[in-house]
Amino acid sequence: MLAQEIIRKKRDGGELSAGEIASIISGLTKGTVSEGQAAAFAMAVFFNGMTTPERVALTLAMRDSGRVLIWPRGRFNGPILDKHSTGGVGDNVSLMLAPMLAAAGAFVPMISGRGLGHTGGTLDKLEAIPGYNAQPGIELFERTVERVGCAIIGQTPDLAPADKRLYAIRDVTATVESIPLITASILSKKLAAGLDGLVMDVKAGSGAFMAKEKDARDLAKTLVAVANGAGLKTTALITDMDEPLASAAGNSVEVMNAICYLTGAQRDARLHEVTLALGAEVLASSGLAKTLAEGRKRLQRTLDTGAAAERFTRMVAELGGPTDLIEHPAKYIAAAPVQIEVYAASAGSVAAIDTRALGIAVILLGGGRKVPNDVIDHRVGLTELAGKGAAVDNNRPLAIIHAKDTGSAEAAAEAIRSAFILGEPPTAGKPVRARIAEPKA
Repeated sequence: MLAQEIIRKKRDGGELSAGEIASIISGLTKGTVSEGQAAAFAMAVFFNGMTTPERVALTLAMRDSGRVLIWPRGRFNGPILDKHSTGGVGDNVSLMLAPMLAAAGAFVPMISGRGLGHTGGTLDKLEAIPGYNAQPGIELFERTVERVGCAIIGQTPDLAPADKRLYAIRDVTATVESIPLITASILSKKLAAGLDGLVMDVKAGSGAFMAKEKDARDLAKTLVAVANGAGLKTTALITDMDEPLASAAGNSVEVMNAICYLTGAQRDARLHEVTLALGAEVLASSGLAKTLAEGRKRLQRTLDTGAAAERFTRMVAELGGPTDLIEHPAKYIAAAPVQIEVYAASAGSVAAIDTRALGIAVILLGGGRKVPNDVIDHRVGLTELAGKGAAVDNNRPLAIIHAKDTGSAEAAAEAIRSAFILGEPPTAGKPVRARIAEPKA
């Protein structure tokens, strides 16, 4: 098939067949479709959209552009499950949920990403742990999942390689925001991981890429429809990102927050609710729990017994990190040399938070990338973040800044003060706003 004829058809609003879509993606992978043609295809999709069958075909074609993992039932005697978030600030759910699901009887081959824009990346957080290998070979990845029940790593070059090439083209042609292309990008990697079940955490609010809840719902509905259409049991939750999810934002500080969560030393209430809700969804859809309520109880039991913490410890050790991280985290997780408290100009209650601005503040401290090749300072970040409705005064700060020097700390302090709006305490909102499931036939 001629690529230009397929592009012409989509440009003119036509519906592409699965074969035509596969031809474009195959050509993209092999190099017989040029970058210009791929850009034209992406722009045609951006303006004309795709039907659900087209979206399914695009996702499957991108999945099949590389290796698809197989988990033999003789070695893996439980469902292969995963969770994916569209990204937020203080969202370290993956660090806790993967070992919790493993302790509940699942196998979790979690393929995660790095920070994108103002949001933190799971791989960047894990690389704050000395020795942790976030890019192992497939053999070590599979062995870790088999021995521990979970492994969190980055995308390998042979999993959905068409996605990597198409995303790079979208990034420079203003077509990133296309819901069909976002959907195929996310789900092709998840399908390549050989999953039995998936739960999507789609963020909405000031710290999310989809700030409007309507946009988040549209994306969630598409993700659920396409994933299930491709044979992957999937539900989605719309979760609140009008304030940071955890009380910490940054790499090392979110790892420390996750360790406190797993050991029970500290569990932020909103973070705990979202973690249990997401885990219960995928346990119930896989049959490891009969109901959502039973799923929540099973997950809570993994925390109460220490089983989840033990799985996290083993995962870190299998992937090259220290064997006693949970027992002695301060021995391994480097602390920033400068820590200062940021106070509001006057006493009051937090009425609203520009959550995106807090994510940007972490980047300006050095905890994220301004350009792709930037080296991250894992030590920097924010802790003890005040949530909406919190009373702040000269005893209760808005946040504690962890910085490499006083200059960057003082610059971040101004940004943080501007991000918090004091006023009438808002009505408490639920961290889980909605649930999206495949419509029953």
